[in-house]
Amino acid sequence: MLMDEAREQMIEQQIRAWEVFDESVLETLRRVPREQFVPASHRFLAFADVEISLPHGQHMLRPNVVGRLLQAVELTGSERVLEVGAGTGFVTACLAAGSAHVRSLEIFPDLADAARANLEACGFRNVEVVTGDAFQDDSDSLYDVIVLTGSLPIYDTRFERRLAPGGRLFVVVGERPIMEARLVRRTSEDGWVSESLFETVIDPLINAPRPQEFTF
Repeated sequence: MLMDEAREQMIEQQIRAWEVFDESVLETLRRVPREQFVPASHRFLAFADVEISLPHGQHMLRPNVVGRLLQAVELTGSERVLEVGAGTGFVTACLAAGSAHVRSLEIFPDLADAARANLEACGFRNVEVVTGDAFQDDSDSLYDVIVLTGSLPIYDTRFERRLAPGGRLFVVVGERPIMEARLVRRTSEDGWVSESLFETVIDPLINAPRPQEFTF
């Protein structure tokens, strides 16, 4: 009961308070047990408004960022989703709860293993967690939704090109102290539109291109 109360408090005070009003998103965040994806040593922080530490200097996204992400991509249950950065699998599970299938790339083998175990324990079957680097992935598959759970210091068009027509890309662009979350839609074979969503700060994707440093 205390866990359920803490979860509902998270939804009302953090997620709904940050303009996440989509009831399907809120219900997903009620049903996916966030505490099961948090390392045991940090489980007391499962519903807190913080980035929870993971191995390799990585962090779980704050709950309100996850809520805004899910609301932005507007899952209907039929989408093929590509996620870059599984972590321990929480966002993966939320995406799987609202889509047909999720393929998630995770560069760190131990995190990929943890994500697979967590997703299996929670009963998610429409998910494939692949150990690999998104910047070395040469697949030409197209997706209805692509979600990057790490930021891009500079925008990289390789991900928008993997959207199917009508597809949506969630991406955070920039460097500390301010980054911009964007939703990019593929409107046609050679057309995309970008919408600014909110400001945040999250870990950069490993091996993401960075701005060239000036030398004198």
